[in-house]
Amino acid sequence: MRKLSILFLFLLSFISGSCNSKIKNKDTFALGQQEFLMNGEPFVIRAAELHYPRIPKEYWEHRIEMCKSMGMNTICLYVFWNLHEQQEGVYNFSGQNDLKAFCELAQKHGMYIILRPGPYVCAEWDMGGLPWWLLKKKGIKVRTKEDTYFMESMGRFLKQVAKELAPMQINKGGNIIMVQVENEYPSFGRDKEYMKRVKQSVVDAGFDDVQLFTCAWSSNYRETVLDSVLCTLNFGAGSNIDDQFKSLKQEQPNTPLMCSEYWSGWFDHWGRPHETRSTESLCGSMKDMLDRGISFSLYMAHGGTTFGQWGGANTPPYSTMCTSYDYDAPISESGATTEKYFAVRNLLSKYLNKGETLSETPDALPVIEIPSFTLDEVAPLFDNLPKANQSAEIQSMEMFDQGWGRILYRTKIGASSEQRMLSIDEVHDWALVFVDGKRIGKLDRRLGEKTLTLPTTNKEAVLDILVEATGRVNYGEGIIDRKGITKSIQLVSETGSSELKNWEVYNFPVDYKFQKAMKFEKKAANGQPAWYRGSFKLDKTGDTFLDVSNWGKGMIWVNGYNIGRFWKIGPQQTLYMPGCWLRKGNNEIIILDLDGPQTQTVSGLSKPILDKLVLDKKIQHRKEGENLDLSKEEPVKTAAFASGNTWQEVRFGKTIEARYFCLEACSSFKNDGFASIAELYVQDENNKSISRQNWSIVYADSEESSAANADAEKVYDMQESTFWHTNWSDNKTGFPHQIIIDLGGVYKVSGFRYLPRPQADYPGIIKDYKIYLKTEPFKL
Repeated sequence: MRKLSILFLFLLSFISGSCNSKIKNKDTFALGQQEFLMNGEPFVIRAAELHYPRIPKEYWEHRIEMCKSMGMNTICLYVFWNLHEQQEGVYNFSGQNDLKAFCELAQKHGMYIILRPGPYVCAEWDMGGLPWWLLKKKGIKVRTKEDTYFMESMGRFLKQVAKELAPMQINKGGNIIMVQVENEYPSFGRDKEYMKRVKQSVVDAGFDDVQLFTCAWSSNYRETVLDSVLCTLNFGAGSNIDDQFKSLKQEQPNTPLMCSEYWSGWFDHWGRPHETRSTESLCGSMKDMLDRGISFSLYMAHGGTTFGQWGGANTPPYSTMCTSYDYDAPISESGATTEKYFAVRNLLSKYLNKGETLSETPDALPVIEIPSFTLDEVAPLFDNLPKANQSAEIQSMEMFDQGWGRILYRTKIGASSEQRMLSIDEVHDWALVFVDGKRIGKLDRRLGEKTLTLPTTNKEAVLDILVEATGRVNYGEGIIDRKGITKSIQLVSETGSSELKNWEVYNFPVDYKFQKAMKFEKKAANGQPAWYRGSFKLDKTGDTFLDVSNWGKGMIWVNGYNIGRFWKIGPQQTLYMPGCWLRKGNNEIIILDLDGPQTQTVSGLSKPILDKLVLDKKIQHRKEGENLDLSKEEPVKTAAFASGNTWQEVRFGKTIEARYFCLEACSSFKNDGFASIAELYVQDENNKSISRQNWSIVYADSEESSAANADAEKVYDMQESTFWHTNWSDNKTGFPHQIIIDLGGVYKVSGFRYLPRPQADYPGIIKDYKIYLKTEPFKL
């Protein structure tokens, strides 16, 4: 019997080994001459970007099948460091975070994987994927070799990722064909040695048998060029493909070309118009790439939803991301087909690699409507304060070991018969101010609000400042973005100012356990921020969209799942509710609303509302009746831009002291009356770009902030795909058009760099222009 057992084990081992050998030797992936090679044959990568945390795990397979049916052969995905290591040294790769399971599902459906482990990912995700606990270290520096703590933390995380996924490299029998080194690094820094060290950390972690690559823009990719690492470019729908790859092709004529992020749409900001991109522009540039044998990754093929607290923000200027990450992608937020989906599918069907076939489109997931119901239980915030922390000085949220959510600062102010002003440096990101429990105002970082007038008091009063973190900056030099109140609070009057100290601090985290512990009663909130609880019954489950247009500002939990932030200003007025998180029978909903609802009701719609703005303050950089007077000003430069869509540099031939930079557009190449600019950099006496972190728009004679997200601040938002555009009705009045930028301080200016609107042959490409510089404000 023992001999038979041994023989059985031997045969089992032999069979298992044979199967593993077969899998291991199934595919090979390599760089050929101007093309990728799969098993020695030419292979064009058609990748679909998906983000596993933005899709319920129950729907992963459906979304992968949708991408395959659209004509994709690869899934491209970020790895989100701060999702997997929410507390330092505690790693989670299970459940919704099970990366290995996601990659195995892709392999099950014959899809390859392009892995992007960071450590930084951007992705409109809180702190660009970097963990919040790094900010507990004072003086922390990120994305640099100069900070040992950051580099060591990053290295440990990459090893954890490799522990999960290194065995799935294609040459080891898996489906991972490429692994990225960092992400769009030149938009942050110029330290080539740092990039080399990240590359080595990726290799040391275990990704030592797979093709590595970097991504950047056509304007800055040279900073990412590393030995044995493929260089790829990022750009959006409507781009001129030959222009985008011209320089890279000249410098690396024998390497395959790839667009590692081909932007299908764009992301939405709270308080800004909903972003869309046309099907024609998407398919046009995609066809141009396919005709040239250029590989691409469609960012996003399916955007999904930024559930919970994970939405990020941009700066400058500060602007926070919506919960929906629909991205105007071919596969909608809820996984449904769109016009773009079928247009892309039809196009790609003509460009399949040898041996590939187009699969059938999966059945649509069920969608339900939910009749209106009332949340009749209330837990006012000030009646449910947690245990207080004591702090003599003001400190940020992170210093109280809190990563996300809301934080309340409380102190006492003395009696005063004179009017005083509260000055906060700085509110990150949205605050309500109370005196003796009475709400007196709010401050919004997006609008640059930092001060509030306090009422007079005839006795000592309690001052409360409730701050909500609406997303850490995920892009550029502002990424060190601590939350709460980050510096100090001053009480200012005509007789002087004093710093407020001796604080009681209350922390309100985002986990469901904390929300559920509130004391709910059937009572009124009486103007307080509050939690509201209710329930609804279902006979059947399905995806739905919770209509929260009657609510103010806050967050929602359904059956314990944090489905994200809402804000009445829009453009998003519904929250996607996955049917897989609902249940037949009773369902619980908890809403934390800081600003207060109009009615305490919710319903579930069959379609989302993503494009309805309800602004309390419009983003406008020209006051009523304001007109710029340049009649007595002398331009420092009068010239014409070159035709085209690429970067241009203008030198003044001398150095001029200035704080205010005015560009006057006098004509356009199409003579259409419009003006547009994608990006502007002003250069100092050493021809170095002046930091744009403290820039602001003083004046724009015209800007499109209603029909499209093209206000004047787009000239310095660090996004080459977005642009300032004059109002669509202003072609009737035509030129000139002016924009004035406050540089935030006096600089010695020698010139500027300018990027036109990136789409070829579109309205608003400026031809003739004038530049004015002043240390004092222009006359308006």
